[in-house]
Amino acid sequence: MRQLRKEYQECGGQELAAICARIALDTKAEELTVLDVRGQSSFTDYFVIMSGRSTRHVQALAETIEAELNSKRVSSQHAEGLQEGLWVLLDFGDAVVHIFYKEQRAFYDLEGLWHDAPRLDLKEDLGVAEPEEEE
Repeated sequence: MRQLRKEYQECGGQELAAICARIALDTKAEELTVLDVRGQSSFTDYFVIMSGRSTRHVQALAETIEAELNSKRVSSQHAEGLQEGLWVLLDFGDAVVHIFYKEQRAFYDLEGLWHDAPRLDLKEDLGVAEPEEEE
């Protein structure tokens, strides 16, 4: 059995959400939102929600996040939707990643369903800076 790297052994949900957010931004995710659902959800602490420009982009985001976390020996407990690329769910326990194709995100409106959940500021709360736009 592989051991979790020491720096990730005590990785809490917020740190895990920050790692997922950083990877997502590096992979050009759009409309990245992190919701703190502690106390509102019995199955996770954080939702990391993002959009992809196409089904292939959605798949690439999911594959990259999963590969990066697997390289740190953090594996998803459950993954769904990768083949279709419309809504991919990656369950890392304390953080659940939702990657939507744009139209699917508007239809399911997770942010609306979890409107009481605080939105974390990427820079202030997670220490994740959005990449600067190229001109």
